[in-house]
Amino acid sequence: MIKKSVSHTIEKSTLNFLKNLSKNNSRDWFNTHKEQYLIAQENVEQFLDNLIVKMNSHDHIETPNGKKALYRIYNDVRFSKDKTPYNPRLAGRLSRATASRRGGYYFWIKPGASRVGCGFTYPNAEDLKRIRLDIDRNYSDWRKLLKSKAIVSNFGVMMGEKVKTAPKGFPKDHIAIDLLQYKQYWFEHHFSDEEVLAKDFVVKVDKTFKSIRPLFDYLSEVLTTDMNGESVL
Repeated sequence: MIKKSVSHTIEKSTLNFLKNLSKNNSRDWFNTHKEQYLIAQENVEQFLDNLIVKMNSHDHIETPNGKKALYRIYNDVRFSKDKTPYNPRLAGRLSRATASRRGGYYFWIKPGASRVGCGFTYPNAEDLKRIRLDIDRNYSDWRKLLKSKAIVSNFGVMMGEKVKTAPKGFPKDHIAIDLLQYKQYWFEHHFSDEEVLAKDFVVKVDKTFKSIRPLFDYLSEVLTTDMNGESVL
């Protein structure tokens, strides 16, 4: 029997399992190596347990533990052209607590393509409209936030889907049309395999997530108040 890891770092064996799964993406291979998968899964869960503790020192995470944070490794092939049964990554989400705190934290442990992401992936129509109204009124504050050293050094520029022209109700020549066109407000930071395996990886991930907080705090206030600043909760 393979000895299970109790480390709070990402083990090389975890990346090796995911590499091998990518090359041998079949149920027969997976079932033969199920114990290695369970060890890799437990390793990432323990890493996330540690990350959650660190993040709760400066935020409020409602995801109780790493096990609850992880997505399933099984592909849903019903409506996908990709019929491989497994997704060779260990990924998931950490949710912020209470309706007054907006934004989400995401992570992917995948050989050669590990990354973290955060932001607002698919805001509902009401939230999207409220965000755009704030951009219309306070675009200079948005530009200042997006150009802040913390965000630029950790994420570069904001990503996300955009409308092709101008969203309904806004002129095409609006001074902040580049911001108004966004339908998603998304940020990513990629890590090399060497960084993922390093002892300070959990510190780097925590620091990266923490750097987006000024924008999260700003948007949390926007999305929980009306245009007069009155609470809508």
